[in-house]
Amino acid sequence: MTAVTRQGLVTGAVVLALVAAVAAALLLSRPPEDRFVAGPQPTLPIPTRSAAPTPTPEPDPCRGGADRPFTPASIEVAGQAHPVMELPRDARGVPGVPPLTDEGKWTWGWDGAPSPLPGARRGHVLVNAHTYPDGSALGNLLLDRLEDGDVLVVRGEGQVQCYAVERELEVPADSRDSGYENPRGPARLAILACSGTRTGPGEWSHRTIWFAKAVDATPRSAARHAPPSTAAR
Repeated sequence: MTAVTRQGLVTGAVVLALVAAVAAALLLSRPPEDRFVAGPQPTLPIPTRSAAPTPTPEPDPCRGGADRPFTPASIEVAGQAHPVMELPRDARGVPGVPPLTDEGKWTWGWDGAPSPLPGARRGHVLVNAHTYPDGSALGNLLLDRLEDGDVLVVRGEGQVQCYAVERELEVPADSRDSGYENPRGPARLAILACSGTRTGPGEWSHRTIWFAKAVDATPRSAARHAPPSTAAR
């Protein structure tokens, strides 16, 4: 290799070195703001599923019982409340019954004072209901569905007293020793409805009686059935 060639190679190498140095200097001399600096990444919120609110249980209407004796306004049976009508006794001393009307078919007859009141510590609260031959009255509902353990809820004057059925019996219509009336016995709701064979308008061969004891808490649900549809007598 000639001296001229070696000198050219050296000169080329020097030129390349200078070019590289100048390029490096230019890169280092760029303003800081032109440089890309990786900063902290934004934190994205993680969606959370809110828990469904816990439903508040309905308070037990029977817990605690009544604070005092009271005049009943309604009695609930099979999940539906029906009005109460206070009725005088007839000339023979027999408790009165609701009128034979569409409204009367679904009304409780109640033998008021001096008979015991709901919430009283002793005595039978006397109520009755009509039975219709077409099955369209409150008495029919009782005959078809009221069973031992079922609860009836009596309300009135801001008071509530519940009664749980503990006994059912059927007696002849002219019976006088059924135990239906007992003003000094245990606190019970005594319920009467005509039953047996219908012998004429408003006349039936038997009476079915349910005795329901006063309770402080519901032993069994009272809302199992809805009443049958009302039909004309």
